[in-house]
Amino acid sequence: MKFSYRELLGSMLSVACICGLTANAFGQVNAPPGKLEVGDSAPAFTAKDDQGKGWKSTDYVGKKILVVYFYPADLTGGCTKQACGFRDDMKKLQGEDVEVIGVSGDSVRNHQLFKKEYDLNFTLLADEDGGVAKKFGVPLKEGGSIKRTIDGKEETLTRGVTAARWTFVIDKNGKIVMKNTKVKAADDSKAILEVVDQLKS
Repeated sequence: MKFSYRELLGSMLSVACICGLTANAFGQVNAPPGKLEVGDSAPAFTAKDDQGKGWKSTDYVGKKILVVYFYPADLTGGCTKQACGFRDDMKKLQGEDVEVIGVSGDSVRNHQLFKKEYDLNFTLLADEDGGVAKKFGVPLKEGGSIKRTIDGKEETLTRGVTAARWTFVIDKNGKIVMKNTKVKAADDSKAILEVVDQLKS
């Protein structure tokens, strides 16, 4: 069976569209929607916080500098170091009018266990379907489960998706002023403080 060039190109573009990609007039496949760069307007998003309540970014953008950091999983090594870094630097961050939000594919209950175990003093959002991560263009993998002993009881923590470790800073004008796709977990809060300091100058 023979296909014309036009038919073959049309078939390729159909597959691209099915896979969530778009193609321009020249047949080139573009990146999926949601990819954000520095200078872009941050997307509005909502999710359940670690208390099971609705959290809206629009309640904070324009009033605070918003740090939105995506991480793979609660109660794992690198993610714990990252969270504890933000916890330890929270007074400095709050003094600079910064609101920190951690986002992962974990459930509300997982977040509650994580916060309790490490006395975390900032909000965690449950992004179990990856909807928030997709708005920011953050890569996702399948979810998973881990077992941890908390307060002498074995707990199974299951997450819907596993997000890449990316951090964004949104200024009071709602613009992305930092995008870090190569986050060093233990140093993330220090990197944020440097960015915030630069915003003042």
